[in-house]
Amino acid sequence: MAAAARRHQQEQILASKAAGIRLAEDEDTSGVLLGDAVATYLDDIRKTKKRKTWAAYQSALSYFLDSCGKARVSEVDRSDLLQFSAFLRDTRKLQPRTVYNKFEAIMSFLKTNGVRGLVGKNDWPRYVEDEPEIYEREDLKKFFASCNEDERLWFEFFLMTGLREQEVMYCTWFEVNLTRGVVTVRYKPEFGFSPKAYKGREVPIPDKLVQSLKRRKVAVDTAACALLFPTSGCRPKLDFLDACKAIAKRAKLNAEQFYLHKFRATFATWALWSGVDLRTVQQWMGHSDLESTLRYLKPNRGAAVRDKVNTIFADWE
Repeated sequence: MAAAARRHQQEQILASKAAGIRLAEDEDTSGVLLGDAVATYLDDIRKTKKRKTWAAYQSALSYFLDSCGKARVSEVDRSDLLQFSAFLRDTRKLQPRTVYNKFEAIMSFLKTNGVRGLVGKNDWPRYVEDEPEIYEREDLKKFFASCNEDERLWFEFFLMTGLREQEVMYCTWFEVNLTRGVVTVRYKPEFGFSPKAYKGREVPIPDKLVQSLKRRKVAVDTAACALLFPTSGCRPKLDFLDACKAIAKRAKLNAEQFYLHKFRATFATWALWSGVDLRTVQQWMGHSDLESTLRYLKPNRGAAVRDKVNTIFADWE
């Protein structure tokens, strides 16, 4: 109840200021009101970031206003941040990774407002970083054997390029160079789409996929609709995930284990296992740092690895 009352008070203050009403609190120059700082910060995020990013920050800051009893940014201290973590975990029942992400958002907000050094390394929420899941080759063979021609091309494109879902959704024939065998990820204002972290990139595609795309290009009117995988009304296809799970069920596989990002993870892991260097895979994936790419350098547990181990100790007596 107290948290709701504090939040209501902050909302009333913001509404009064918007109406031009001068408040007694305005005479206090000891610091910016927390509600004001949140409103300004979210407005800046809205102008400079994607809507999804704004929504994530809005959610985190809303929770922070619920849990923090301080009126001004300058009053926030370590105990408020520790209380925020506990609030997310115990009251909101959020998963550890989500708690970490929202805590990180609040730290960015405070840093922007000149507040630093409130917590140490051990004060941050902790979570277990799960190893990225990849598809087993046998499962993929069953999956693709249950695809029709269109479905096979959709998901071979996901698997053989490592592109994110929206990157595939908004991909057009202009970004696919079948002579050079590459696909380009770029900003597309016509769809209101920009790559993650606003980084364009070029990804090579294997000859097998090039040949499949050449056959598709001959069969469609690219002048009438430039999208690579459009709907019947030349709109971006939005139901790749539903199609993926339907195919898995058709193949009598566990549909819960089939999702789009797993194709991307498989692409990255297989590339690294094949000897492609980290920097190159980082560029293909569009990662901002090598640490993100290193997550996909997971141990190879397949039969080929067992053969290598046997070769190593073949002469052992």
